Amino acid sequence: MGYQEVYDSWKADPEGFWMEATKAIDWVDAPTQALYDRGDNMYEWFADAKVNTCWNAVDRHVEAGRGEQTAIIYDSPITHTKREISYVELRNRVANLAGALRAKGVEKGDRVIIYMPMIPEALEAMLACARLGAVHSVVFGGFAANELAVRIDDAKPKAIIAASCGLEPNRVVHYKPLLDGAIELSEHKPDFCVIFQREQEVAELIEGRDYNWHGFQYGVEPAECVPVEGNHPAYILYTSGTTGQPKGVIRPTAGHLVALNWTMKNLYNVDPGDVFWAASDVGWVVGHSYITYGPLVHGNTTIVFEGKPVGTPDAGTFWRVISEHKVKTFFTAPTAFRAVKREDPKGEFVTKYDLSCLQQVYLAGERADPDTIVWAQEQLNVPVIDHWWQTETGFAIAGNLLGIEELPTKLGSPAKPLPGYDVQILDEGGNPVAAGELGAIAIKLPLPPGTLPTLWNAEARFKKSYLTTFPGYYETGDAGMIDEDGYVYIMARTDDVINVAGHRLSTGAMEEVLASHPDVAECAVIGVSDTLKGQMPMGFLCLNAGTEKAHDDVIKECVKLVREKIGPVAAFKLCTVVDRLPKTRSGKILRGTMVSIADGKDYKMPATIDDPAILDEIKEALQTMGYAQ
Repeated sequence: MGYQEVYDSWKADPEGFWMEATKAIDWVDAPTQALYDRGDNMYEWFADAKVNTCWNAVDRHVEAGRGEQTAIIYDSPITHTKREISYVELRNRVANLAGALRAKGVEKGDRVIIYMPMIPEALEAMLACARLGAVHSVVFGGFAANELAVRIDDAKPKAIIAASCGLEPNRVVHYKPLLDGAIELSEHKPDFCVIFQREQEVAELIEGRDYNWHGFQYGVEPAECVPVEGNHPAYILYTSGTTGQPKGVIRPTAGHLVALNWTMKNLYNVDPGDVFWAASDVGWVVGHSYITYGPLVHGNTTIVFEGKPVGTPDAGTFWRVISEHKVKTFFTAPTAFRAVKREDPKGEFVTKYDLSCLQQVYLAGERADPDTIVWAQEQLNVPVIDHWWQTETGFAIAGNLLGIEELPTKLGSPAKPLPGYDVQILDEGGNPVAAGELGAIAIKLPLPPGTLPTLWNAEARFKKSYLTTFPGYYETGDAGMIDEDGYVYIMARTDDVINVAGHRLSTGAMEEVLASHPDVAECAVIGVSDTLKGQMPMGFLCLNAGTEKAHDDVIKECVKLVREKIGPVAAFKLCTVVDRLPKTRSGKILRGTMVSIADGKDYKMPATIDDPAILDEIKEALQTMGYAQ
């Protein structure tokens, strides 16, 4: 069956389609019904099932005789460490940790916050919670104390599992003082903390509250897997809300298992035993879905990588890891490839490694500009697939399903919707627009299994954030279009569509044009307030290493390019060169913050910002152009 037949078979019988997919999961009690309509546009999947995530991700592979297969490869160029953990070793480690947590009173439904760097113990902590039916909430390691405190007060964890420190290429990030500060700030206090001491920094433990990871597990009885209901929350993952109060996205257990397992073969084209690498972090949704749960549930080998695309030690790191560990499918963010391309535009490092094992590459996290995709395709000679999804959905909404049929690539589009998603483009009144027209991207309810059923302790906020703008639809917050062939294009966040003298224009389309300039490594376009036209587009350019052309010449050429490709209607003339762009740690450009600075509005320092000092550089650049006064 090709893509269209598979998609049509889902559309003809959505519940039957997903019930068929449940057969790949090991159930304690298999679901007897797929979808439950709870009324008021609220839905749940497989609610009557009983299942355990850790059993499906670990124990069942051991029981099936594959215990000696490597489950996790840990590769840390920062500490010069490499090690492999087999499925049987992983099971024993996770059962022991779960046993120690249970001995301290953690049970089904309790929350546990995990605050750890990219080490195998982070995955073990997640799986130990899943083994007990406890609900984990991973907070990106090194998050500021006040942001961690907000999450402690919202999730009310019985325990917090943390590491003594995280490691960046040239510095140690002290986790323990941040954790202590957060607990001091929070109203809710955890019963206890477990600290994994890293040799780079041994933290001071507070007697009676803090336990050493190893000592804590000494002499405990390993825990068995606890079955939970299909609609039991597997985890809470906080995503930044516009109000500054983070939103706790809930992941339902059964739907999560079914959907992720289905995508491993159908979307990412891997079979059990293949090596799959998502170069992300466990603190983000990609790390939950495709470092931890998806690959392990499907019986793959997953890679835990502690390093950066450049500087650990060079722009060849990705290729070394792929070549050394025989990676079949590689998944990273476009921003990581842009960093590699900026350092090594001609791909000289690529030729140093044997990449014959690599069959496909996936990009997600933000829009992948065509220029970056073309560069990657030329260097790697494999399909480079842009796919689109959100923290809320937990897996891709649209993508090229290589395990079913490779669709022709259209640059700028993550191809077509996955089964489970009825994607529509709506105008402000909620009416579908014509093919090729820009509008708000919405998904007809119900959403597929594994997507968020609601927000943690915030149902009214869930409805207001996602369900009220377009009744009967989930509002994605993204703007875009669908062409005559059914390909989806994500052009910008809805708030990145700017209004220039009455014309609705996509900043994403302008970024695409700027990125096509041979000297531009990376760029961002924002809309700044303008008394005459309402808004004006403003471009920020980062140039390739070794560019010899004068900045003013590059700017003139870029302005001309936008006028040629988008037209004078874009009124694009404000443009500047900067060394770097302000980003979150997961690589998203902080366009909203840049707009606030340009328009002289107050803004909250984003908790996820990679380097706050960049905002001062952006402010200087804006002031030079007469903004941010």
